[in-house]
Amino acid sequence: MNRIRLAVLTVALLPLGALAASPQADADKEASQEAEKQARVARVVGLSAELDLDSAQALKLDETLRKFDERRRPLREQVRESAQILERAADGDTAALSQSDQAAQRAFDARAQLASLDREMFQELSRDLPPQKRAKLALFMARFDNKLMKFKHKFREQRREQMKQKMLKLRDRDDRG
Repeated sequence: MNRIRLAVLTVALLPLGALAASPQADADKEASQEAEKQARVARVVGLSAELDLDSAQALKLDETLRKFDERRRPLREQVRESAQILERAADGDTAALSQSDQAAQRAFDARAQLASLDREMFQELSRDLPPQKRAKLALFMARFDNKLMKFKHKFREQRREQMKQKMLKLRDRDDRG
């Protein structure tokens, strides 16, 4: 049972650790920060359109989202670090094997805190909204997060494939002498 749980968790968290494990960690971190900014802008624009907000309301929404994103960032980093440990453990790294149970627990705890923050963010954003707009907000948040996760997985898979191709080229050059 524990092996299955670890395998499922590893598969679920594998894409989160892919960028941090690359040799271009600084470039990936900058790309990640830029992607986060773009996601926030897309979320604000989408929510503003969905809820028919004016400019002042959209700016207030942006500030609220920014506040929650700042609180989410260390939790996402914790999940990412745990995913790296679990990925190394799944590959047989003996040092990571001894840390895998703690890493899995940290990942579960951080994900629970992220879910709690999502709930808190929804409550704050929906506080002054009528029921119909609250329903639209809930649907938008669920759909946006789903689309964003699909995009992140696709992006990371492309990056992973690019890195694999680069590594193959470097090995090819080394083999040729």
